[in-house]
Amino acid sequence: MDPQEFKKLKYKGAGFLVERNTEPQGTQLTNPFAVAKCESTDLVELAREIQKADGTIRAAVCSKLQMIAEQVHFLQQQAHKVLLEAKENLKLHHAACNFRKLPGHIYHLYERPSGQQYFSMLSPEDWYSSPGGPPHVYVGAFRLEHDLSWTPEMSVAIRTKKMSLVDSLFSDEDITLTKSLDLDYKASDIDMQ
Repeated sequence: MDPQEFKKLKYKGAGFLVERNTEPQGTQLTNPFAVAKCESTDLVELAREIQKADGTIRAAVCSKLQMIAEQVHFLQQQAHKVLLEAKENLKLHHAACNFRKLPGHIYHLYERPSGQQYFSMLSPEDWYSSPGGPPHVYVGAFRLEHDLSWTPEMSVAIRTKKMSLVDSLFSDEDITLTKSLDLDYKASDIDMQ
């Protein structure tokens, strides 16, 4: 096929997957016919590449969707845990109490035979010093937190450790924030002069 015939086919768009440019950036190619020349296996190779790309994209999407599904499952578990904690906290806040509860203090929960629960400042050990021991069934000890949630006595050490870790992170952040504010202040002083 001569170049003139090739140009006619090129402008008609016949038989080409992609429009060919025989003069890229204004430079004439040595053999413009070779640009549009196709091997008999080119279409098969192209189909394989497309199929490979489809498979790779499908695998990547499935992987990302699986990760999102795991995150959704984790968030559902966290939401369930938060709701259970809220229910338990509400139950404890509705227990009878004849004194002002202060955050950071441990209070002891007892249950009367009628089913009524109440808080006391006295632990079972304190009751044992009096004749007969505690007057009602001891349910457990709870610490009132500053966010008005309740922590069972057996979990107080873990909660305290977690809170001290968070406090140390905040104090480190405060130091970093203070340093950056000092730097901004000094930079503005230099600009003023």
